[in-house]
Amino acid sequence: MYELSVKMHFSAAHHLSGYDGKCAEMHGHNWEIEVFVAGEKLNSIGILVDFRLLKEMVGDVLGELDHADLNKLDSFKTANPTSENIARFVCERLFDKVKDIGCRVSRVLVRETPETSAIYIP
Repeated sequence: MYELSVKMHFSAAHHLSGYDGKCAEMHGHNWEIEVFVAGEKLNSIGILVDFRLLKEMVGDVLGELDHADLNKLDSFKTANPTSENIARFVCERLFDKVKDIGCRVSRVLVRETPETSAIYIP
């Protein structure tokens, strides 16, 4: 089994409904996302997937989030845009795309601050 990852960033605002604290108010973050994909077969030149292609796929998904009010997006109308839910969102958006190139998303790490992160493992 091979696993590789790409790390990318996006900036967005959100608030957490029902949260008792400062995060209940609108605020922003510069999120770091690391997407891990796994697969068993390398191609004829010895790579699992071209990093450029994977970054393009992740970039397309992050384009939906970048500089947005996450609470206004359809995907977060009923679920708070927490780091945990953002990780799941990214994973689900990438699932079929990555499957089409012979891999699977093995985990998505979302870092809200340098000290805090959440990981979604499908």
